[in-house]
Amino acid sequence: MKMRVLVDGETVEVSQDEVSVEVVEPGVWSVLVGGRSLEVCVHDGNAWIGGQAFEVQVHDPRELADEAESGGPSGRRTLLAPMPGKVIRVLVEEGGEVTAGQGIVVVEAMKMQNEMPSPKAGRVVSIAVKAGDAVATGQVLAVIE
Repeated sequence: MKMRVLVDGETVEVSQDEVSVEVVEPGVWSVLVGGRSLEVCVHDGNAWIGGQAFEVQVHDPRELADEAESGGPSGRRTLLAPMPGKVIRVLVEEGGEVTAGQGIVVVEAMKMQNEMPSPKAGRVVSIAVKAGDAVATGQVLAVIE
């Protein structure tokens, strides 16, 4: 099977024989390319490799088909911690309605407070953290449906 990857604005086809990708934890992947191992952390449209951010787009053909039929994102979306930190505030309640981009959780990391936005409009199915919790990169913060 071949995958299409956008590299520096050009689409490149890569076979599964050339690339191996394994999920280490949510939002973190181990990628083997040509015998070279890379740890890739993905959040908010950026892939972090060796401390450098690269803009990425990941498209699951099943999600694209669902969106085309319904006119927008469908199904559950999981909000993940982009980096290790401490939860300062939870801004919504389970069962509450949210709009796309509305703040869900505030996480402090490296002495900066970051408001984590809802990935879509919908209902808050669950909040997996509370104020004062320490979170790891890729840890689930909330689920929106």
